[in-house]
Amino acid sequence: MVPALRGALRAGPDPREPALAPLSPPPRGPTPVDAAKTHCPSCLGLFRAPRLLPCLHTVCTACLEKLEPFSVGDADAGSDGLAPLPLGPRVGILCPVCEAQVDLPAGGVQALTIDHLALSDVLLESRGGDGPGPAACDLCGAAGADKRCQTCGVSLCPFCCQAHRRQKRTADHTVVDLDARAGKPEPCPTHPAEELRLFCELCERPVCGTCANGEHLGHPCEDAGRAAQRHGEVLRALLRGARPRLRALDEALARVRGRDAALRERVRAVAADVRASAEGHIAAVEEHRDQLLRQLAALSTRRERALRMQGAQLERLRADVRAGVDFAEHLLARGSDLAVLVSQGVVVARLRALSQAGRGTRSAGHPHIRFCPQEAAGQCRGFPVYGALDAQEVDPARCTLQGEDLHRAREKQTASFTLLCKDAAGESLSRGGDHISVAVVPKDKKDSPVRTVVQDNKDGTYNVSYTPKEPGIYTVWVCVEEQHVQGSPFTVTVKKRHHAHSGIFHCCTFCSSGGQKAVRCACGGTMPGGYLGCGHGHKGHPGRPHWSCCGKFAEKSECTYVVGPGTPGNLLRTVAL
Repeated sequence: MVPALRGALRAGPDPREPALAPLSPPPRGPTPVDAAKTHCPSCLGLFRAPRLLPCLHTVCTACLEKLEPFSVGDADAGSDGLAPLPLGPRVGILCPVCEAQVDLPAGGVQALTIDHLALSDVLLESRGGDGPGPAACDLCGAAGADKRCQTCGVSLCPFCCQAHRRQKRTADHTVVDLDARAGKPEPCPTHPAEELRLFCELCERPVCGTCANGEHLGHPCEDAGRAAQRHGEVLRALLRGARPRLRALDEALARVRGRDAALRERVRAVAADVRASAEGHIAAVEEHRDQLLRQLAALSTRRERALRMQGAQLERLRADVRAGVDFAEHLLARGSDLAVLVSQGVVVARLRALSQAGRGTRSAGHPHIRFCPQEAAGQCRGFPVYGALDAQEVDPARCTLQGEDLHRAREKQTASFTLLCKDAAGESLSRGGDHISVAVVPKDKKDSPVRTVVQDNKDGTYNVSYTPKEPGIYTVWVCVEEQHVQGSPFTVTVKKRHHAHSGIFHCCTFCSSGGQKAVRCACGGTMPGGYLGCGHGHKGHPGRPHWSCCGKFAEKSECTYVVGPGTPGNLLRTVAL
């Protein structure tokens, strides 16, 4: 950076602009130079030919040259946007600090901007951190120079500065505060005998007078001080917009960090709730499991005891039957006629009693014990639990039948009824799977039984349906586990198919036939004047609408009129309205 520009930036804010609060409190007293401003972030040594990257990070030239370059694509398209300029592919590197992409100019790393501020910081640190002593006045030689004329390039003490401004020849020179770190103007690298007092606006670089009249001839050049002041105003304006942005970012970052802390705390609280709920559920499930296992053990004990008792009864009955059979066989094999005749009464009575004994005893079938995992089982420790044992056993004596077609049916029409299975306590079963057998047999005929269909509804109920082919009396057998249920067997009267009405539902034959005399009605009513049918208010009229074919008063009913020998045909003769 040119010393004039650096001095303009350090001249402070414009007094016409409102003062901005500093981002951090200003340091008090002399402060050593920050090591981050004097040491390369790549090699960690003092800066050597530092270069300022577009991301505003400073790195030594040698460190940048060691970085691996890469191609970043073709050059930008031309101004018309149709074809790229023939400049070849661009080459770039990554900033070793932030890894931002840096497009290298045509001259490579050597063409990047030199960071003069870093060079000044390195020079200041090499002098011990306090900087050089008070500058001497270039006019009178006295110590304590605090001003510098940008036009003449001399350092001035307060007395010589006042004289410099009073002289007519130097009254319009630019005088700025002398910065100990700024030092004297830098010499031109091309013409070391001259200082960089001018700034080329076209090339955006400081130049000396010889450069302005040579390489930069025709370029807009102005005094470096005035250019520094102008560019400094631009930078100060950008700073005025950047500082509030920085404060807003600090506040947003603080809010994010606060939210992050709150999020972590909330996550910890929710995790604790999850663990507590899971542990509660686990404890409830384990307790419910233990309860189910205890219920299963008690049920097993009761069932085993009942089976042992049933087995003992069967063993006793078997012994009695065996003894009766052996005695009867021995009597028939060895006994005389007199012995048979004398003992036959006792033996027959005993064998008949033994043949009837045990008929009501149910054989041990499949043990109906199952686990229903989806069934709600109330609460345990305040948590809902699921899973219950189903140990109901069907009791045929408690099972019932219901339905409109239990005792009546019609030929060639499907009749149905429902079987409700219950246990010994009269409670309805909540499962299916029982052995159900149904038979529909004609009572007075030798025809084969009617085919029946039994549908298991899986809830303890069964739908039974059958279709009788002929009218008559049928016997229905319904057995569960080979035993009759309540009301079985029972009889069903099968009638002929529903007989529809062949006449019309009318008020009288006079009205319905349009006044014809020969029309008759099954109600038997007549009218004077030779009318054979019924009329309102005349003899035999029922006083309400009726069917002309059978005389029934219900419109939705079955017709009982049957055409046979000797039946007057004109009973069916009716005329529609």
